[in-house]
Amino acid sequence: MDLFSFSSSASEKRLLADRMRPRDLSEYIGQEHLVGEGKMLRRAIEADQVTSLLLYGPPGTGKTTLAHIIANQSQGEFVRLNAVDASVKDVREVIDRARDQKAMYGTKTILFLDEVHRFNTARQDALLPSVEEGTIIFIGATTENPYHHVNGALLSRSTLFQLKPLTEEHSLIALRRALADEERGLGSLPLAADEEALLHIAHVANGDIRRALQALELAALTTPPAADGNIHITLEVAEESIRHPTVKADKSTQYDVLSAFHKSIRGSSDAALFWFIYAVEKLGMDPMVFLRRLIVACSEDIGLANPQAMIQAVTAMDAYHKIGWPESKYGIAQAILFAVESPKSNSLPLALGRVEEALQRFSSAAVPLHLRDAHYSGAQKLGHQGYKYPHDYPNHYVEQQYLPDELTGQIFFEANEQGMEEKMRMNQQKRNRSRVR
Repeated sequence: MDLFSFSSSASEKRLLADRMRPRDLSEYIGQEHLVGEGKMLRRAIEADQVTSLLLYGPPGTGKTTLAHIIANQSQGEFVRLNAVDASVKDVREVIDRARDQKAMYGTKTILFLDEVHRFNTARQDALLPSVEEGTIIFIGATTENPYHHVNGALLSRSTLFQLKPLTEEHSLIALRRALADEERGLGSLPLAADEEALLHIAHVANGDIRRALQALELAALTTPPAADGNIHITLEVAEESIRHPTVKADKSTQYDVLSAFHKSIRGSSDAALFWFIYAVEKLGMDPMVFLRRLIVACSEDIGLANPQAMIQAVTAMDAYHKIGWPESKYGIAQAILFAVESPKSNSLPLALGRVEEALQRFSSAAVPLHLRDAHYSGAQKLGHQGYKYPHDYPNHYVEQQYLPDELTGQIFFEANEQGMEEKMRMNQQKRNRSRVR
């Protein structure tokens, strides 16, 4: 078979990635933690005892493939809908038919809903009764964090399985399998692919087997055969067949990267700088998101141990507003590094937490009489007197009650030994914190 006759027949066929989709677990690539020998999901699939579940993972990791394997293994009816274009009416039609099939023939129905995160709350709610009653077995697939995008009730009625990103080695298995398979793959072509070409495709595909197979098919069908009729896929051909993708910054990714940035401020200059630049220049995220988080971290994680960190962060935000990106990246990077390398303290959030907890215990708090406003005639007659002006006393401090009666003696802020807080801690000890406040 030559290239042109193959291309002609291939035009009537499905794409290579679809043709090579594994038909059973023996052909499935990766996710050994879920479908390896003896694993619960594998046992459920092989016994045709799958219950409602959610498959969560990056694109190309095998969510749809796993659903098709379940369909092939099941004795029931399998219905696939895509949340992008499916309506509540479509869902209800499937449910009505499933109810009839179960009542008349005892047949179960599996509803596979791809991209379930694209279903709004109302459409997800339409699934709940039938899932609870067992009218349908629900299988949802999503690339988004289900805890952010899936109805809590639906999530609680489904078993969540998280698929891990696949590796270059997994992609290589799929590529070599496609090259060898004469029935569904490219094995009937006079085709040879250099190892470095396959390695390049697997590397750029970054664990997305579908992308890798699409690139291989494109290379095979667009490379002119040599004089001997053979098709040779070189590294240069592979480089033309697949490009580095633009990373998609979905909401889950943004939350995760922002979380990694904040956590890195607590412990790694290199990581904090990396996540910031990666987010802005690779994911296209707004620098302001990170500047706001940096300012929060300067109080939450550094606080009074180094108050200059807050000044650096606010100044970096001001610089961003005045000179824009990318010029402001230097000032922002300076503020980030200053924050990471500053002494750390969480005394401030701990103090706020204690205050919030105290507020829960009292509906209101009466201001002690001597602290009330006395700048009007008659204040003394109301008992608003007795305030001691600290600057009239040694060391500009005097003992007196400052908190409400119900909280007398309560300690909210305790300075630690980090950075400038060490001086505050010594000052607190000097005042003997055990006395009435």
